Formats: sequence, structure tokens, C-alpha cells
Amino acid sequence: MMKQSITSLFGIQYPIVQAGMAGGPATPELAAAVSNAGGLGTLGAGYMTPADLEAAIHTMKELTNKPCAVNLFLPEVFIEDSVRTEKMRKRLAPFRSSLGMEQASAESGYQSIFQDQIQTVLDAQVSIVSFTFNSPSTELVGQLKEQGITIMATATSVEEARQLEAEGVDVISAQGSEAGGHRGTFIGEAEDALIGSMTLVPLLTDAVSVPVIAAGGIMDGRGIAAAMALGASGVQLGTAFLASAESGAHPLHKDAIFQAKETDLKLTKAFSGKMARGINNDFMEQMAGEENLPPYPIQNALTSDIRKQAAIQGKSEWMSLWAGQGAPMAKRLSAHEIMENLVKDYNQVISRMPPF
Repeated sequence: MMKQSITSLFGIQYPIVQAGMAGGPATPELAAAVSNAGGLGTLGAGYMTPADLEAAIHTMKELTNKPCAVNLFLPEVFIEDSVRTEKMRKRLAPFRSSLGMEQASAESGYQSIFQDQIQTVLDAQVSIVSFTFNSPSTELVGQLKEQGITIMATATSVEEARQLEAEGVDVISAQGSEAGGHRGTFIGEAEDALIGSMTLVPLLTDAVSVPVIAAGGIMDGRGIAAAMALGASGVQLGTAFLASAESGAHPLHKDAIFQAKETDLKLTKAFSGKMARGINNDFMEQMAGEENLPPYPIQNALTSDIRKQAAIQGKSEWMSLWAGQGAPMAKRLSAHEIMENLVKDYNQVISRMPPF
């Protein structure tokens, strides 16, 4: 059976981690369902206010007594260019007009609430925290470990993995280029760290001594077996759970996943200013030629209410439909059924693999 180091480290039955898909998909219900089925469920809390986070953790703990993780976005250094920001407001004005929205004000909406989120996690006695977008500081790692919290963080290159290990991170998530949603690159440009999982996983397992879990393009037992063969101590799946019954993804988002072809999954910075993979749509195509987009989180704030209003009005062509390249393999199942299938398929796969 699937027994690797992260099962004992996380206190779970199977080395399967549900990705922290922030913005609605990774609900307390989804996290609890995955954990109850033997994996590690994750609450995608990157955009949650401290009050919402506290309530979500409470709900998650009511639904399961198994270990669960909370995923947060580490703050990044960014420079605001008021001229560039105003230019983008004007560029987005036609989208707002078409949706019957008022034009955006000059007020900013991207102040970090990270410190308040961390305090909420500490107060709630969460046992596992995962990070993306940056490397946690030595001070933050020490603060979390004082409370016995296990720390996982995302790397897209060997250099990033080594830095995470040096900071004291317990587990590294190797985010291959196939992965859906935002890239976790924090050293260099995201365009230079689009390394496929088949290459990235063995590179990272050779480079660091802490457990590495594979993320990106894994949808079934075949993907899990491949990741384990490459040296991964476990796997992290997002898109496989994105359209599950417990997922909080918008119905239009779920429908788009089941209609997507492998060639529809594109990389874009249009929605947030940070490179992310999602299902190609009209907004991505219209914004494809834009240069000098405001950086994350400024662009994310500028498009946020457009995406929300588009969802309300049922216009998926202007929504951010994050998904990985494995989207065409997604199934309409509950999280528990997905977990059962993953374990069963994995065991069937490895039983059919004869030695040379």
C-alpha cells in the first residue's frame, strides 16, 4: 500500500493531498471529505478575511477530527505604478460597462492581511499550514514550529526548493508546469520556471532531504504511480477535486472543466498580474496583447469585481476558470469517491507493472 514519509508526518492514511484552491473551490466541506477519506484536505484560505478563516476552520473541525491543512499566500514585494494602474482601469472600463457596473474608483484593495491570517491559524491550533508565492521567513517558521505546526511550501525550481529547506520547511510541493491556478514561483520569472512534473520531481528529490510531493497534471492512479516512481513522497491534486460535489467552484467553472480539451489550458497574467493556468476564454484572449500589466496583487484587485459580477450574470467568458492540464480527465464524483478511485487505481497500476 501507499506508505511514504508524509503519511506519518501528516498523520494520514494515504499520501494524497488536496490542493488549497483559494477563492471558493477549496471549502471546509471539501477539505473535511478528503481527510475523512484518508488524505489530507486543505482549506484554501489565501483570500479569506480573518473572521471568515476562523469560521471556516471551525466548520472544518466540526466535520472531521482528522488532520487538515490551511493554505495561505505569503506576501510579496511589489511596486505600485499609479500611471500603469490608471491605464489598466481605463482598459477594463468596457468590461465593467458591459456588465452594468460602475467604473472603478482610485482606492486600492490589495493590502495584505497575512499577519492577521497567521494569528487566526495559531489561535485555532491548526496542525498543518501550507504556503505559496514566497518562502517563509526563519522567524515565521520558528513561530509556527513553536506551536507544533507542520509546514509545507511550494517550489517550482531546485533553487527555490533548497531555499525552502534552508528556512526549515518540512515538506516541499513540487509544482510542475501542468498545474492549474497560480504559479508559486518566487525566485526569478515564472516564465523561466515552467518545468514539467516528470523533470521537476526527481530534480527536487535529489536536491533536498525533506519529503517532496508532486503537484501538476496528476488526476488518477497512473499519475500517482508515476510520481512515486520519480521519488515523490506523495502527491497533491487540485483539478481532480475542483469539480467534486463538495467543491465551492461556480457551476459554470465546473461545466467548463468537463468541456475542456487538453489544448484549452493556457497560461495567463490577465486576471491577476501573476502567471496562472486556466481554461482559455474571451477575457484571456482580449487581454493577451496587453503589456506592462500591474503586478499581483494590484491587477487581481482591479479585476476582482469584474470576475464576481460575470459569475453572477452567468458569463463564464470573463471568469477566471483555473484548471490544470489534466482537466479533461476530471469526473463528476464526490470527494470520497475520488479518493476511493485514486487508491484503487494506484494499486491496480502498480500490480500491472512487470520488471524489465
